[in-house]
This record gives sequence, structure tokens and C-alpha cells, in this order.
Amino acid sequence: MTSEASDADLLSAWAAGSRDAGDELVKRHFALVYRFFRNKVSDELEDLVQQTFLGCIESRDRYQGDASFKTYLLAIARNQLFMHFRKVRRLTLDVEVTSVHDLNTSPSGVVARNQEERLLAEALRRVPLAAQVALELFYWEGMEIGDVASVLDVPLNTAYSRMHRARNALREKLEELAPDYVACIISDLEGRQLGVS
Repeated sequence: MTSEASDADLLSAWAAGSRDAGDELVKRHFALVYRFFRNKVSDELEDLVQQTFLGCIESRDRYQGDASFKTYLLAIARNQLFMHFRKVRRLTLDVEVTSVHDLNTSPSGVVARNQEERLLAEALRRVPLAAQVALELFYWEGMEIGDVASVLDVPLNTAYSRMHRARNALREKLEELAPDYVACIISDLEGRQLGVS
């Protein structure tokens, strides 16, 4: 398979047994999946990345090409993350309420360049997990709200309302952590989204 092959073609070839196609698909999307997990888990990060790509093969029949491959892959990553926390905690996990901070995980590899980034990373860890996922998909991955809705597996209007609540939750956590930096951090965050759209 050449590097010009589409993600869908690579997925089909990988499912048919082409190791080269699988390697190319992982190479293309490894950084995306790694970023998705790095601020949410620590020791399990590499396992979850591998499980996501394995899930990609296992659920390949569900990929019809209606959404982008990125959306399909991040939906699998989201499901892997939620299953992971449910298994670790051995209880029902309400991702609309529970945050990474509440789960007492200590993500490794989060290297912030300055104090504002560290504060933003910590505030993200303190919002409910579903809100953290939505914010990271929108702001860091530059996904359109329709694609965010697909990853979250919710209708578009629900995605809009969840994004609104997620932004408010983030602002509240920033107010708790560093009230003097809130306006600057929110401004930078909004600018980041404008830069990727």
C-alpha cells in the first residue's frame, strides 16, 4: 500500500491481512490517538492506544465512510477510555459527572510550556470526563461540532449544549484554580479554536 491510499482502503487491506497497510494506518493516526489519552491516563496510555487500533479492526464493518476516519477512530478511543475507567473502578462510571481528577489518575507526559498551560491542563482534568473529551476534540483536534457529536454519539443539538456546559465547567474550574488567569486562558483557548477551523 502506498502512502496515498485512503484510510478506508488501508483499513480494508489491514483487515484482509496486510501488515504494511496496518502499519501505515497506525503511523498516520498514532499521534492523534496518543494525544487523546495522554491527559486522561498514565500507565495505561500505551495499552489504550493499542486497544483503540485493535478496536478499529474489530469494528471495521461499522465504518461506512459516512464520517471521517478520524471521527471513527476517536469514537473508538472514547469507548475504550470509558470501558477502561469502568473496569478499573469496578462500578458504574457517570462520565457526565466524574472527572479524571476524581478518578485519582496522575497523567504522565503532560509537559506544559508555561503556567497558563499547566493551569488549563489541570482544569481540564477536573471537569467531567465527557466534558474534557468534548473540549479536547473541539479545541485541540480542531473537529467541527458535527464530528464531535459523532464521536460522542449524540445528536448535533445535544453536542452544542454539552459543549456549552463543558465550557462553563472549565471556566468554573479555572476560577477555582487561578482566578487571575481565567480571562487570558479563555481568550487563548478561543483563539486556538479559531486557528484550527
